[in-house]
Amino acid sequence: MTLTRRIFTATALAAATALAACGNSSDNAGGGTMAGTGRSLGSADAPVTMTEYSSVACVHCARFHDEVYPALEPYIEAGQMRVVLHEMLNGPPQFAVAGFALAHCVPEERYFDTIDVLFEQQQAIFDTARSGGNVRARYVTIARSMGLSEAQLDACLNDTEINSAIVASHEAALAEGISLTPNFAFNGELLEARNAPGASQPTYFLGGEQVVIDGEPLPARQDGETFSRLIDHLLAQSAGG
Repeated sequence: MTLTRRIFTATALAAATALAACGNSSDNAGGGTMAGTGRSLGSADAPVTMTEYSSVACVHCARFHDEVYPALEPYIEAGQMRVVLHEMLNGPPQFAVAGFALAHCVPEERYFDTIDVLFEQQQAIFDTARSGGNVRARYVTIARSMGLSEAQLDACLNDTEINSAIVASHEAALAEGISLTPNFAFNGELLEARNAPGASQPTYFLGGEQVVIDGEPLPARQDGETFSRLIDHLLAQSAGG
């Protein structure tokens, strides 16, 4: 039996037929304000909470993880920002479910370590699948690096409760108007990229209000500098600046 057949419950298969393609959040015009129901990283008392709607099978999410997260880590470590990961199934859904199921089964403190490895190995998993190679072996290797045996991995992939929770997370995001990944909310307000009236380039809006820093709209770019400017702006607001 192939990995694809083994990891899906009937519920997951039904949900997979309606999945949106993995895309850039600047294309999304959803208006949800979900604070996030996933795993969190950082202090619960942090003045800034970033909810990331993400899939471990989404190439744009992997790029964000690789290029932007290094700029976010100092804020997390300093207790200034908390990250909540809201799991979605964009990209090849069988790989999203498999990855998140594995992450659910490691010790809770290693959840984000597992997410890191899944993003790092995403391209290798895709390349192996395209070449008809042993995708299962990729997941076994990741599981073992996180302290799980092959038998424990099998149990994770076939755990209907875990699979149902992952699908429910995806469906809850869809219900809030979130369809593309990665997508973000800050302190419960959705970050959107759109053109202001008369503008030729998209800028960021938060909670429906254009983000203006030092008198200039914040360009809608997914890079470390832009997200750092946004976080500094929100920190200053929280401090009454």
